[in-house]
Amino acid sequence: EKIDMSTYPVESIRNFSIIAHVDHGKSTLADRLLEITGTIAKTDRNKQVLDKLQVERERGITVKAQSASLFYNHEGVNYLLNLIDTPGHVDFSYEVSRSLSACQGVILVVDANEGIQAQTVANFYLAFEAQLAIIPVINKIDLKNADPERVEKQIEKLFDIPIDECVRISAKQGTNVEKVLQKVIEKIPPPQCNTADPLKALVFDSTFDHYRGVIANVALFGGEIQKGHKIVSAHTKKRYEVNEVGILTPNEQPTHKLYAGQVGYLIAGMKEVTEAQIGDTLFLYKQPVEPLPGFKLAKPMVFAGMYPVDQTEYNNLKSALERLTLNDSSVTVHRDSSLALGAGWRLGFLGLLHMEVFNQRLEQEYNMSVILTAPTVPYKAVLSSAKLIKEYGKAEITIINPAQFPDKLSVSEYLEPTVLGTIVTPHEYIGKIIVLCQDRRAVQKDMLYIDEHRVMLKYLFPLNEIVVDFYDALKSLSSGYASFDYEDAGYQAADLIKMDILLNGNPVEELATIIHNDKAYATGKFLCERLKDAIPRQLFEIAIQAAIGKKIIARETLKAYRKNVVAKCYGGDITRRMKLLKRQAEGKKLMRKIGNVEVPRDAFIRVLKRQTDK
Repeated sequence: EKIDMSTYPVESIRNFSIIAHVDHGKSTLADRLLEITGTIAKTDRNKQVLDKLQVERERGITVKAQSASLFYNHEGVNYLLNLIDTPGHVDFSYEVSRSLSACQGVILVVDANEGIQAQTVANFYLAFEAQLAIIPVINKIDLKNADPERVEKQIEKLFDIPIDECVRISAKQGTNVEKVLQKVIEKIPPPQCNTADPLKALVFDSTFDHYRGVIANVALFGGEIQKGHKIVSAHTKKRYEVNEVGILTPNEQPTHKLYAGQVGYLIAGMKEVTEAQIGDTLFLYKQPVEPLPGFKLAKPMVFAGMYPVDQTEYNNLKSALERLTLNDSSVTVHRDSSLALGAGWRLGFLGLLHMEVFNQRLEQEYNMSVILTAPTVPYKAVLSSAKLIKEYGKAEITIINPAQFPDKLSVSEYLEPTVLGTIVTPHEYIGKIIVLCQDRRAVQKDMLYIDEHRVMLKYLFPLNEIVVDFYDALKSLSSGYASFDYEDAGYQAADLIKMDILLNGNPVEELATIIHNDKAYATGKFLCERLKDAIPRQLFEIAIQAAIGKKIIARETLKAYRKNVVAKCYGGDITRRMKLLKRQAEGKKLMRKIGNVEVPRDAFIRVLKRQTDK
């Protein structure tokens, strides 16, 4: 049975998101709201209904923003509430900022036990900059350690929201949740748009279905749309015919039409994955409109190489990547090839968790197993030699691959990316955290006491220092209480060098890395040790060295296999033994001259792969 959406005029529509720090109860609150409005049946099995992906179920986190439409009767008027449940991790903040573009207000959830954490602050400012109505909600008041009064004071001090506006709820038990819905209707304004205007729809998310092609989630900013309409994409200028429109009540529910101010989905026979660009504007054929501003592109923070385990899988992996990047548009993809691992891609992610989740989704949803190389960050070099400037066409170049690292003589300075990190922590861990930050070459910018127990620290970090394991180190130092959030802060000058790995004096191009001068010795030693374990022994000695230019900074020696040539001497003169050993040594020396070391592919994989066992 198709629902008639015309009974919900613009005045009775409310579009809102739920934002919060990780694990403060966003998805649980969404479950209760779905139950109260009768969208889903009340059962004990309703645990994070909106987290549909297998990754989300296994890890217990939200990765993808999910939308659902609720129908609610308040004081005799039927309202249509469009709810978007968002992720809390800093790695997925792009999902949050995109969801906010389809909303007029947010519910800011804060845990009554934990209080305000780093991501709460970051998400609040996202909503504040978008000028949305904000409803503060204090969740988990049923816990015995809950302290809602303290949290209300924190909210008032940091966000300037009066204490009496906070709603205290327990999403798990459903206490007071009804009040949240009433606040949504009173506080959040209806969307500013008109059904009489020409059609203007913003694509804010999309997924790929093997049978129906691309399913686009749209927010209508004007006009109406129904099956059979001819629409045009502002981005690709292609024409489509709409096959189906509807709303999500978590599951797809077809409707006759969608009207201005409503949020729903649309299927229009888009066969190619690249056609449904997120942030695109759709309009009716022959009725062009000014395209909506769309979204700022996400800035990738971590780069990793991705290669198929077997080169014959290259094309399958390519189509799997295209489909997955449609659903997760914050990943950037560039073709890349490595001498050791063959053809592949260099992917840019928003963080390490993002990279792990992406890899896990490739395996689970597309059965693809891949090799991921250790994450790197993009550096820049300001060239001083006129010849090179002419060759590149510009004075400042970006270096992602160590093979393109220009020589020190032709560069006036190297630049590395930096981020401004915010750490919110209980005050007893400050000392340890400051030491950790100094180890990572960070510069302190600010320190502010939120209340008597919590401190907010601001640091300027070089990005490559936090890329691999900073977050893990921070969590283990602070028993899991500190939270971390960062934003891009441009580039700054740095003392960068290229480190080569030599085997018997021959450089191995695949293992060259770009690194900060201070960290060169430690990294060089570490790489040499790993290679010593990975390369099979030969009949001659192999010297594994790390070098900066001509200077050797670390060395490991892989001993040769040798036959016991003195086994046949029992007793006898010492000169006889010496003669045999000397002859063997000469043979080994000759062998080392003519023998070249073939590094097997799995040795590269073991050295280049991300180390989880550090």
